[in-house]
Amino acid sequence: MITLEEISLQRGSKFLLEQASAVFHPGQKIALIGANGTGKSSLFQLLLGQLSADDGTASIPQQWRIAHMAQEVATSERNALDYIIDGDQQLRAIEAEMQQAEQSDNHEKLAILHEQLDTIDGYNAKVRAEQLMLGLGFQLRDINKSANSFSGGWRIRLNLAQALMSSSDLLLLDEPTNHLDLDAELWLEQWLQRYQGSLLLISHDRDFIDSVCEGIVHIEHKRLNTYKGNYSAFERQRAERLAQQQANYEKQQVRKAEINDFVRRFRAKATKAKQAQSRLKELARMEDIAPAHIDSPFDFSFPEPGKFSDPLLNLSHAHLGYGDTIIVKEVNLSIHPGSRIGLLGANGAGKSTMIKSLANEIALLSGDFTEGENLQLGYFSQHQLEALDLDASPALHLQRISPKAREQEIRNFLGGFNFHGDMAMEPIRHFSGGEKARLALAIVVWQKPNLLLLDEPTNHLDLEMCHALTVALQAFAGAVIVVSHDRHLLRNTVDQFLLVADGKADLFEGDLDDYSRWLMTQKKSANNKDDGPDDKAGNKKEQRQLAAEIRKKLNPITNAIKKIEKQMTKTDVRLSEIEASLGDNALYEAEHKDKLQALLQDQATVSQEKAQQEETWLELNDELESLQNTL
Repeated sequence: MITLEEISLQRGSKFLLEQASAVFHPGQKIALIGANGTGKSSLFQLLLGQLSADDGTASIPQQWRIAHMAQEVATSERNALDYIIDGDQQLRAIEAEMQQAEQSDNHEKLAILHEQLDTIDGYNAKVRAEQLMLGLGFQLRDINKSANSFSGGWRIRLNLAQALMSSSDLLLLDEPTNHLDLDAELWLEQWLQRYQGSLLLISHDRDFIDSVCEGIVHIEHKRLNTYKGNYSAFERQRAERLAQQQANYEKQQVRKAEINDFVRRFRAKATKAKQAQSRLKELARMEDIAPAHIDSPFDFSFPEPGKFSDPLLNLSHAHLGYGDTIIVKEVNLSIHPGSRIGLLGANGAGKSTMIKSLANEIALLSGDFTEGENLQLGYFSQHQLEALDLDASPALHLQRISPKAREQEIRNFLGGFNFHGDMAMEPIRHFSGGEKARLALAIVVWQKPNLLLLDEPTNHLDLEMCHALTVALQAFAGAVIVVSHDRHLLRNTVDQFLLVADGKADLFEGDLDDYSRWLMTQKKSANNKDDGPDDKAGNKKEQRQLAAEIRKKLNPITNAIKKIEKQMTKTDVRLSEIEASLGDNALYEAEHKDKLQALLQDQATVSQEKAQQEETWLELNDELESLQNTL
């Protein structure tokens, strides 16, 4: 096991850890979390022997093999497949010895080495490397390309594949999902669930942590605080502790009120039962864990947009792509105030092409592009980090956009993104990737958009900033279109999905769990693509009979759901009428005391009815989903 005993780590005059202790047992999968700059990556360097503790001791079993994902962009002329296989150092060492034995005609030694190669599954190394490449989104045609020929994000994927290729007892992964799309992230999630060794993971992706990890180590106040369970369990445990602190009570109530307000607004728009069910569960959970984030350094919101046009933006019969290459064809999309759309699809399917086309960064190949008269676009993408002026301060970036803005107004705004004091006024050249991403996001928010286009906005952000962004987006009054591998962000900020696949962008009827199942179906279909058409034709009658049987079983539940939804609508109307009556100031005069008491009693009764109806609605949808999964 790994033992950290009273470790102190110092950077310049700043202590990252001070007398911190923790124990990691063999086979555990642990997420290491904490704000940017608290020492997560430094702790990895300590475990890798690249950094020495200023005090205390760190011990790892000597026989343990450690694999880690390099953060530097890969630079190698070796082809991608060989680069990945290089991650298995034991394999490469045996191959080198075999070459020497062959040159010296040492057949006895060669026989021993062949046996060792078989023991470590060395003969299947190429197949294993190919599977890693395909799982992480590469194509078979990429195998023989040199590592240097890929872009920076794809080279980081090569580093990840190289780490997974290694035979290891301890795997250290620092933000492995940063350059992955959702499909590749789901594959990696499943791979890590099967991993037999110990895993230490740094990630800002809470759903990824929830699916992979069984314990949390939170770096806070220079200590290593251990929690059992995944990230959601950590939030609940921390919320319970922090909620007891009276000093934080008022801020907690404000945050819960914001989330409650979003729940009410969402319910009014909930027209798709399955998505609504999933969303309401998530929102209810968010309210419960709100206290876990009351001490977050981030507290910002999107300003109320000015005028709206309806639609804000419209694409009609649009072909999207580059040069003569069509990536997505026949796109018909109208974006209205309040639209909240998530784009799904594999890497390379055209999601970013679609975002860039909507942002008018690339022209349509054909079709009509119409902007609303009052469109105010806010566009966030990774290349905007590169466009920042490294010699300018965060305040100067905003001052250039709004020359008449007062310095204190700018400082107050930047404080919500944790740019305080001198940090708001100093050049950003030495800012971390996360700090630059926060600034790029702050610039977008500052411009008061009514349409947000977000392409992987959570890359480089820590968990607290991701949470603050999620809450801010929930309260945003404009339209949102998001490409993200962060499922928590998608679940809590969008209410419909577009699937970009096979050169088309179509409405996806379902939630993220349905999308995961759709991906598995696609893979099965690809594996069974050699099945003859006659087999399919022969099964049509059987399929129709099965469909009829399924409908027969589902109809009673779906009818009950429709009935309770009608009741909920009537209850909402009654509650709105009561609340409107309670808004009459004259009602609070002494002579109307009895009427006021009666209205308050009605409000309590109707609110209780509504809560019971919602509980019934959720139970029926749970029953429906369970039955659908078994059929």
